[in-house]
Amino acid sequence: MLRDGKYAAWFRTPRGQGTGVVHLAEGRISGSDSFFTYGGSYRVDEQRFTALLTTKRYADGPPTVFGHDEVEVELSGVCSGAMATCSGTARQAPDVMFEATLIYCQEDQPAAETRRAVVKLNDKLPKGLDSRSRPRHFPGPPRSPAS
Repeated sequence: MLRDGKYAAWFRTPRGQGTGVVHLAEGRISGSDSFFTYGGSYRVDEQRFTALLTTKRYADGPPTVFGHDEVEVELSGVCSGAMATCSGTARQAPDVMFEATLIYCQEDQPAAETRRAVVKLNDKLPKGLDSRSRPRHFPGPPRSPAS
């Protein structure tokens, strides 16, 4: 069963790929990426996931992975509590196969717990660095002959 919450979305078609964030809550989908908003509905039966997703452009940018700015995509796939994989096509581009992977995002940890994760760094570089990390000396611009 999929949990309600925020999911990182990775989607791809033969024309390209992209990422976004979607929220699943009580059968409703909402989300966005840098250029589009998403909306729609989903249903989970045991391990089976189905969804109807719509997209709408809100910012100028590159062409979509479908070739159309506004599409309605029918998806089906499988899910667990933390992830769903699905595929389908858009009514507006039936020849373009769409695949998506949704990965559940853990809730933010309270500040008290994150303090334990602080890594202390000192100002010394590790010993034995190879030549790629040493400063290089490049010749300066050519000098004009003295008059």
